[in-house]
Amino acid sequence: MIQPQKKIDVTVVGGGMIVNDQLLPSLYHLQRVGVIRDIHVVDQSTRSLRALAESPDFAQNFPGQQFTPHPDLEEPPENTNPDLFREVIAAIEPRNVVLVALPDHLHYMAVKEALDHDQNVLSVKPLVIKYEQTVEIEQLAYEKGLFVAAEYHKRFDRRSLLAKRRYAAGQFGEFIYGEAKLFEPYYYRHSNFQNWFLVDNTDPFVYIGCHYVDLVWFITGLKPVRVSVTGVKGRFPNGNEGYLWSNARVVYENGAILAVSNGLGYPNAAAGSNDQGLLMFFEGDEKTGYLKHNDQFRGVECSFLEGMGPSGQQFNYINPDYFQYVLWEGDGLKPVGYGYDSVAASMTAISLLGSETEGMEDEEALQRRQEILKEIDAKGILATPANAYINELVTEAARLSIQNDGKFASISYDPAPHVDLE
Repeated sequence: MIQPQKKIDVTVVGGGMIVNDQLLPSLYHLQRVGVIRDIHVVDQSTRSLRALAESPDFAQNFPGQQFTPHPDLEEPPENTNPDLFREVIAAIEPRNVVLVALPDHLHYMAVKEALDHDQNVLSVKPLVIKYEQTVEIEQLAYEKGLFVAAEYHKRFDRRSLLAKRRYAAGQFGEFIYGEAKLFEPYYYRHSNFQNWFLVDNTDPFVYIGCHYVDLVWFITGLKPVRVSVTGVKGRFPNGNEGYLWSNARVVYENGAILAVSNGLGYPNAAAGSNDQGLLMFFEGDEKTGYLKHNDQFRGVECSFLEGMGPSGQQFNYINPDYFQYVLWEGDGLKPVGYGYDSVAASMTAISLLGSETEGMEDEEALQRRQEILKEIDAKGILATPANAYINELVTEAARLSIQNDGKFASISYDPAPHVDLE
């Protein structure tokens, strides 16, 4: 990894589950190794901020480190200010970082706010819900020489990187059929999901199935041309209605098919935190290729004396690859895995933009940043709007399909990419 020279400040917008499980610990470690200077976290109330600030795991793993909360933790948790993030972003020095960790349907608003204030952006996936939004974001970011990416961390799984290289070398053949699944645990229904994971906002395919749509695109480079998504509605504990299960079919330009099943219903009592995996078949010359990643088994089985994790299971499948804390030569524990690698790669790229242009005149610095951004786009590992726009087309088609009882939506690329209901 290129070692950055210019430290950056990071402001996280949102304080939910992914911030606790992956994003904030990754930022804490990047802070102590010299990539990041200050960390701010802004949410509409102090409820989740207090949980993050008072986390015993963070105190043990990152001794002496803390973020700046917005609002201040003395603010009563019942007080809410949904627009506080705008004030906080407006106060940041230009060309630092806003990390968007909000519900899917709010990404566009927050990303635009950050870009309007000359901030680089990393967003949890999907970047936005519609293709025209990603085009607008790409153009605005390039004009200003700003970095924007979606945090598709499965791209950094070594299995994915190996598969991408071997597919490009022709060692698998041509992708022709695949099946993917990702079922998140039942207890998600009792979280803040019940307030935003609603039928008009998102669905399981858009929220988590997008990981595998991006992964097939990342590995093969094949463009999807038709999407059908059927959803099963249900009620959250608070009575709100959402799509709790979904099944999708994605058809590609060469006729290949990817079936994707998703849901919020993996049993709380079951081992592991979810059930997921990818199967791909390939056609070759008088033979077929095959790739299968049984991600649900994790490779490590443990039976503890007492229950562990959010659901308190004694028997667990442990995932050593996505995100874990391990012993290291420094204080506390070190986060490792492709979840950390993904965040680190984006932060390092943003730091590089600053160090490569430090001391330059404005016009010269802008041109150099634009050159670096084009190199990042072409490399195709970080999921920028220029190399990951396929995901927004599929997401837009998926939302159109699921709200029309699973009818196919087509994706056309000429004369300009667009989506239509068939």
